[in-house]
Amino acid sequence: MAQKTNVVRIFDSHKLRYEFAQVDITPPFTAEDMALAMGLDPASVFKTLVTVATKSRRNYVFMVPANAEMDLKKAAAAVGEKALEMLKQKELLPLTGYIHGGCSPVGMKKAFPTVIDESANGFEIITFSAGKIGMQVRTSLSELSKVLDFSLADIVVK
Repeated sequence: MAQKTNVVRIFDSHKLRYEFAQVDITPPFTAEDMALAMGLDPASVFKTLVTVATKSRRNYVFMVPANAEMDLKKAAAAVGEKALEMLKQKELLPLTGYIHGGCSPVGMKKAFPTVIDESANGFEIITFSAGKIGMQVRTSLSELSKVLDFSLADIVVK
């Protein structure tokens, strides 16, 4: 492994079962591009989206399949808010410690309420960012639950 990310260190310290993958990919790219570069079903590769509630100004993290679009109304309902908006890209690094294209739900500067689209239940293994561009981690929801408190909900546009 070329370099260890915080995500990998966290997984190792908890002795979780996971696979690490490094993909040579140059921005700009989409989560779907990443999935295809890895030879994986884009529905099993999850992108991490950070939002802010329009009224409470609380932050929330969502994971949706690479080939899907998050439904902001469904996402807001899943966390008990009236409305959400995407966090501005320039606010991502100071808030989470991650940059756009390399944002992981694991190892953020602060733990935020996290919701994973319920479609993740259909996969034995899901893939998501290991915290740096081109680095991905693959694990099961049960392993992920040992280091990330999350709920599952229908949060994508159908």
